[in-house]
Amino acid sequence: MEPQNVSFRVAREDLVTSVGWVARNLPTKPTQPVLRAMLITADDEGLELAGYDYEASTRVRVSAEVAVPGRIAVAGKMLAEIIGTLPNKPVDFRLDGSKVQVSCGTTSFELPSIPLDDYPTLPTLPESTGTIDPKLFTEAVTQVASAAGRDDSLPMLTGVNMEINGNQISLAATDRFRLAVRTFEWEPTSTGIDAKLLIPAKTLLENARTLDTSLNDPIEIAVGTGEQVGREGLFGIHTDNRESTTRMLDADFPNIQPLLPKEHTAIASVEISALLDAVRRVSLVADRNAQIIMEFSEGQVILSAGGSDAGHAQEILPCAFTGKDLRIAFNPGYLKDGLSVLPTSRAVFGFTEPSRPAIMVPEPEEFPEADERGIFQTPDTYFTYLLMPVRLPG
Repeated sequence: MEPQNVSFRVAREDLVTSVGWVARNLPTKPTQPVLRAMLITADDEGLELAGYDYEASTRVRVSAEVAVPGRIAVAGKMLAEIIGTLPNKPVDFRLDGSKVQVSCGTTSFELPSIPLDDYPTLPTLPESTGTIDPKLFTEAVTQVASAAGRDDSLPMLTGVNMEINGNQISLAATDRFRLAVRTFEWEPTSTGIDAKLLIPAKTLLENARTLDTSLNDPIEIAVGTGEQVGREGLFGIHTDNRESTTRMLDADFPNIQPLLPKEHTAIASVEISALLDAVRRVSLVADRNAQIIMEFSEGQVILSAGGSDAGHAQEILPCAFTGKDLRIAFNPGYLKDGLSVLPTSRAVFGFTEPSRPAIMVPEPEEFPEADERGIFQTPDTYFTYLLMPVRLPG
């Protein structure tokens, strides 16, 4: 039995971000009513807020004045909404029988306490596997996760594939229409680590976006050590006061290496901000976001879309282009996704044929030059976004 008179006081500014973070990871439509609960444990060290839905777990420590220790559980998303609207004053919690009293200044709420008899045991964070700068991790995950699939009937495509080889990590995701690959270095706990992990893209992206990238302290990636790397099936992230776990996908990520072209017959360089704006304008008349046509020639690219009842649009942009003139079409949404995560001011495109995949990479220090056959090699790069073209009629 839980104590019937748990009580504690906590500063609202300490509570608001932590409650919000745990609540965001709670299921919107839980398979069991108890899984909507936010579990609050009050002890000598303050508070631990936690949530778990059998797939993802979150825990965060918050300092508090604990009068009577114990555990309470309330609807997490509701609590987050309440805390978000409270004035910046101390917040008092008190368990009174089956009710949780929450008061702040002259405002008070009474929430039903969720019984914890059926609440699952929270998973334990695996051993730390290595550390990485949070800003770098967030950037890399954001660049790759947008290319992941959203069709749950193809689970191997809904994840981000993480390959660890010593101090190198490669992230990759694909939905069969585009593919994103990012490589970076990290600090592993041991040099001989070699592992392949498939992590749900949606949860990984949520965790990455909520990291405090202003802190210089590295985050810990926790998937085990030695022979046990990945064996627990959990992908863990640990920061100063937060930890989260995600159940990894039990599926095989496709072999993507044959998909990445090594050579190109044409290369283009375009300013990203101007191209994004042009794509947004021109695609307004595309039928159901169907396609946007790009015609590359020396010094320019012509963007066009439409041609039916919605009308027609065209825009001409300056472009550094080398190779045979090219007319190719892309889904504008996929094109915008790729351009939006390139970290340089210009994007470099590599083409082979209008019906073959094209790549986008960050602008390298030197523009690629053709060999004696008129062929361009893919520039050495840490990020590649591959895009399947839309087949043009005729």
